[in-house]
Amino acid sequence: MARRFLGSRIIVMAAMLCFLPAAVFAQSNGGPRMDRENTLSPTPVGPTPMAPDGHPDLTGLWNGLADNLLGVPNQMHNVGIEVGTDTTRDIHSGVQIATWPLQNRKRQNNEQNERAATLLRRMGSNRPIYKPQYWQRVKDFDANSNEEDPSNNCMPAGVPRMGVPSYIAQTPTYLVFVYPGQGGLIATATSYRMIPTDGRKHTDLEELDGTWNGESIGHWDGDTMVIDSIGFNSTSWFDQLGGYFHSENMHVIERLHRDGNTLTWTATVEDPDVLLEPWTTTPRIALLNPDHKAVLAESLPCSERDFAHVVTKEHH
Repeated sequence: MARRFLGSRIIVMAAMLCFLPAAVFAQSNGGPRMDRENTLSPTPVGPTPMAPDGHPDLTGLWNGLADNLLGVPNQMHNVGIEVGTDTTRDIHSGVQIATWPLQNRKRQNNEQNERAATLLRRMGSNRPIYKPQYWQRVKDFDANSNEEDPSNNCMPAGVPRMGVPSYIAQTPTYLVFVYPGQGGLIATATSYRMIPTDGRKHTDLEELDGTWNGESIGHWDGDTMVIDSIGFNSTSWFDQLGGYFHSENMHVIERLHRDGNTLTWTATVEDPDVLLEPWTTTPRIALLNPDHKAVLAESLPCSERDFAHVVTKEHH
């Protein structure tokens, strides 16, 4: 049965991937261009700058590939679909996926692109495993995400859903992360996190009021920055799609590692209240903006979706 399911999944994935050249890589935005031909991770270039304390300096504007939730190539990369020149594979399972180019590919309109993108960014096999009694709730949230997804009401994305920060400032005792507001996959306002790295301990969980980002504390593990977060509300979702909810006891461990002009980010979600086992995201790679004069542009205000005119349950 498992093999039949995997086989069916591969066939469906192959069928959808034949649309890649037309549907996925014809996007651009006001920042770095998104119409690249693959979702391969960039090759690190240059030395890794070091801070005075001997650890890598994570400071920089990490939007060289545009925001990590903006554009279908990034979203496919985030769910673990690696599209190369001649091959496509699911990173988590290692399964090779059949794909072939289309002749005379053309740009699609927003509606066509959104429908294709919704299918494509759901293809990765790396999914959290819930306790049996919670699967129906996940499915209901997913099926009704136009109404249920907190981001559709301009709520914060939360940790770890917001992904890789677009800007990092590193001091001897703090990290400051900035996340620009956006529409598209999830609609959120600009947000920030100020993360102490001075060796302090967490506040007792019983004394914390649950928040979207939780209480985050960072420390170095060799050359990798580890950020440990507790104290969440139970309103946010923790992955970009899928209705993946969590409890107030969620515990998130993020890891950031710099190699030259690239930054690798992963997050592990532990929530024994609802998950059967901890779940770790597929690694996401951010690229340092090559323009030394680049700044984060002001984000447009987040606007709630017009639910009164929603006539289908297509996911946005």
